[in-house]
Amino acid sequence: MKTIDLRSFGVGALAAVVVVGSVVGGSVADRLGKMEWLDKFLPRQNNTQSSSLNSQRVLSEENVVIEVAEKVSPSVVTVGIKKTQTVRFMDPFGMFRRIPGGQPQERKIEQDIGTGFVISADGLIVTNKHVVDDSDAEYKIVTRDDKTYEVEKIYRDPVSDLAILKISPSAGSGFKPVEMGDSAKLKVGQFVVAIGTALGEFRHTVTTGVVSGLGRGITAGSPFEGSEKLDDVIQTDAAINPGNSGGPLLNSAGQVIGVNVAVSTQGQNIGFALPINVVKEAIENFNKTGQFSRPYLGVRYRMIDLKTALNNDVVQGAYVQEVIEDSPAARGGIEPGDIITKMGGEKIDGDDQNGLAKLISGHKVGDRVELEVWREGETNKLTVTLEEAK
Repeated sequence: MKTIDLRSFGVGALAAVVVVGSVVGGSVADRLGKMEWLDKFLPRQNNTQSSSLNSQRVLSEENVVIEVAEKVSPSVVTVGIKKTQTVRFMDPFGMFRRIPGGQPQERKIEQDIGTGFVISADGLIVTNKHVVDDSDAEYKIVTRDDKTYEVEKIYRDPVSDLAILKISPSAGSGFKPVEMGDSAKLKVGQFVVAIGTALGEFRHTVTTGVVSGLGRGITAGSPFEGSEKLDDVIQTDAAINPGNSGGPLLNSAGQVIGVNVAVSTQGQNIGFALPINVVKEAIENFNKTGQFSRPYLGVRYRMIDLKTALNNDVVQGAYVQEVIEDSPAARGGIEPGDIITKMGGEKIDGDDQNGLAKLISGHKVGDRVELEVWREGETNKLTVTLEEAK
């Protein structure tokens, strides 16, 4: 350790050294005991000052959350469902057998099921596709001031698990759109706020946390549907519960940086959100065409990185777990167990930053694309024609 001779410093320089020392380890004057002459250069720290600083820090964080909630809550809506369900009388003492002669009855279901947020003054609303997946049901939205509007049209995008809701024209304009941020600039540890209808019951619930991971890969939606795996999603420890789906994940400036999409059932405080940049691309496409026109391959898969490939004596790429019936992948000859290593000449290296979903999104509906597929130790070339996701 280098030794500094304080005798070579003047009084002003000595005060500067003391200031540096106090920042790192507390007040030097306190540590030097009765050297009161230092007090003229450096006031002594006390517990009251330290407590005040901590209070200011807490108050600052509280102010951020309050400001974000007040700014964005008017743009956050609750999504509700209205449906008529047929039920039959059951014999409670007969292992749930139907009562002879019992007539089926219709029961009306009306409840909150999810969250959304406004993206245009005329009332276009973004939510998750799986929130409004029942094509036989009717949907409504409820604003923060308890005004209810009927959903007239739903545009679904199963590839990204997104949906845009269009409310009745009679609702008019004047809705407050959210401000969208840039999810490409996110950092792990960044402070975030989530707003949504937690558990389908508690409207406008505000929770806080941090970005706990980036570039994650999950499979969203029902396992019985043909949706692709979602790559590059945001992981957060902000409390996200059923009912939060479709709601905004916000940064400290009140900008939407993600759409809450899923919660892990196997862990605690692990939720996921679609990056807002993916949503902005989908909205731009929607504004141009009036629909979601996105290319669709039709496989369920998981990425194989270099470590996994070496441990299992296989290649890197997208391991096909399932091929959706009557999909472009099925017609192109892709089989379960295949590993897709290239698409359109671009290598799939096994990480989420260059995953299969990202390469698919770089193409258009109707494109004929060559795939390189590793199957039982051999590489085959297949050609598929990408179709529009339904």
